[in-house]
Amino acid sequence: MVSSNSSASIRETSPAPTSLDTLVSHLVASKRSLSSIEHVWRANEIVTSTRVYLEASVVTSARTSFLRAGITTQLHTLESVHAHNKAIETEGAKEYAGVLRTFDEADQRLRRTLESLRTTIVEHSLRPESDQRKNLLDFVDEGGVDKLLAAVENSANAAKEAHNELVQTNIGFHSDVGRIQNINDGSRSSLHKLSKKGTAGGSHSNTAPGSPIPDILQSMEDRAKDMADNLESLVKHFDLCVTAIKHTEGGGDAAQRLADDLPEGMDVGQEIASAAPEPITDQEREDMLEVLANDADQVEEVLAEIRDHINAMETLFDDTTTYVAELDQEHSNVLEAFRQLESLEGRLHGFVAQSQVFVMRWDDEKAKIHERMSELESLGDFYSGYLSAYDNLLVEIGRRQFMEQQMEKVLQDAMRKLDTLHEEDSMKREAFKTDYGDFLPVDIWPGLVNPPLRFETAQVNGTEKVPDISKSVIQRAIHRVEGKV
Repeated sequence: MVSSNSSASIRETSPAPTSLDTLVSHLVASKRSLSSIEHVWRANEIVTSTRVYLEASVVTSARTSFLRAGITTQLHTLESVHAHNKAIETEGAKEYAGVLRTFDEADQRLRRTLESLRTTIVEHSLRPESDQRKNLLDFVDEGGVDKLLAAVENSANAAKEAHNELVQTNIGFHSDVGRIQNINDGSRSSLHKLSKKGTAGGSHSNTAPGSPIPDILQSMEDRAKDMADNLESLVKHFDLCVTAIKHTEGGGDAAQRLADDLPEGMDVGQEIASAAPEPITDQEREDMLEVLANDADQVEEVLAEIRDHINAMETLFDDTTTYVAELDQEHSNVLEAFRQLESLEGRLHGFVAQSQVFVMRWDDEKAKIHERMSELESLGDFYSGYLSAYDNLLVEIGRRQFMEQQMEKVLQDAMRKLDTLHEEDSMKREAFKTDYGDFLPVDIWPGLVNPPLRFETAQVNGTEKVPDISKSVIQRAIHRVEGKV
């Protein structure tokens, strides 16, 4: 007997005749080896199942690839939609930050102006003596500022809320798209690993990664053929054992008895055992026994080879079932991705509408903020004008003080001249009276004895006196008005 991998039987000359007991032991071992038919049957089952798996996997893989390609195309479209909404989100955030920055700058300018009003104490001489000390801010209503700031803050909060809603919508949408993408691609890596694993003991093709089943099936068929060949050699060895025993004295009954009760499906040896032995020469018998002895030594080797083949096929079949299960799971995943994609596309209108809602709300709130900021700027200009006007008031008071001083100086000079004229007139009147008064009747001119004219000054209008403000205060106000400070 030879194994499937041997080229010829090894023939050696037996040094001694082969006894019946030895032949019986060979026959028992050969009969026992025929139970390996179960491995051959199992190999046939594995090959048949693998063919079924191959056919099913081709259909499943085609369906999966078709679905995945469609899903991938739709995901690219959804990514474009998300990118559009993300651009709106980014631009909105940029505009929002710019508006807030402009508002903060205007608010800071107004705050500085208000602080200047608060720290500018009104000169006490401008107010009634009973009044407490006041600053410029005490004379204006800050309520308008607070209302404007509150209105701007409300609009800013509303815009921020709309932007946050858009951000959350974008995050949720991107998360949904990413989850579908992960499901769609999830099983590829494991399938590729199985595809690259190839066949254990077989020749795996070096083509692009794909289904490993064709290579596995080819390897299984090769192994199953080897197993069938090996089983055939074991059957021949069994027949040879039966023939050898029948051609041995006293071996007819033993051959008939041992040829019975073979493994199910193994119908060999009985016909040879029951038939009368054909006459052979001593040389033919010697050659037969020599072949038998050599083949007997190889029975365990052939059985080991069959076991190796079936073990390898079981391993390959496990890889096949694992691959098919992964393929079915991949198909289920792609179906799930498709269902989630349908659900997401049903919400697509709302997602796109959310960006439009944000744009409308942002435009509305932005217009309100700009309007309030314009009012805030106007209010800031008013308060700045108010502060400048107070400085100009101090300058005006200084000017009026100067004019009053000039008027009083002119008036004092005039009064001195009038007093001089009055004194001169009085002296001349007395001299006239001395020279001619005794000669003139008293009633000739009643005004002859009247005193000379005397003039007095009186303020006709403007009863309020110009406030007494120090020159240093007025000088500082002049500097501020002229921009020196």
